Amino acid sequence: MDYKRADRVSDLLREEIAQILLKDIKDPRIGFVTITDVEVTDDLRQARVFFSMVESDRELEKTTKGLNSASGYIKKKLGKRLRMRYIPDIVFKFDSSLRYGSHIDSILEGLKRTVSD
Repeated sequence: MDYKRADRVSDLLREEIAQILLKDIKDPRIGFVTITDVEVTDDLRQARVFFSMVESDRELEKTTKGLNSASGYIKKKLGKRLRMRYIPDIVFKFDSSLRYGSHIDSILEGLKRTVSD
């Protein structure tokens, strides 16, 4: 099995960023978020951090702005925690797959009720 360095770095960044958000970030704009995935470019220069949350779309916008404004602080914390020559630039993106899955579940549940009636 071929396991690229970028994949290993992605896994490590996902764990470390989740811990930093949980313990160190005190920004009131950032609600309860879950880091779902991290994609790192092959040259390890950029990382897209995908997150999910349950709140409304208005809260989503505030949280995204809060996370992206904290990316410099998070990068600095990662630099202290990790032994890497270069810490990737971080951009936060909302992962809508959980909302989409929930929407599909509600549609299937509605169809199930319709068929059983």
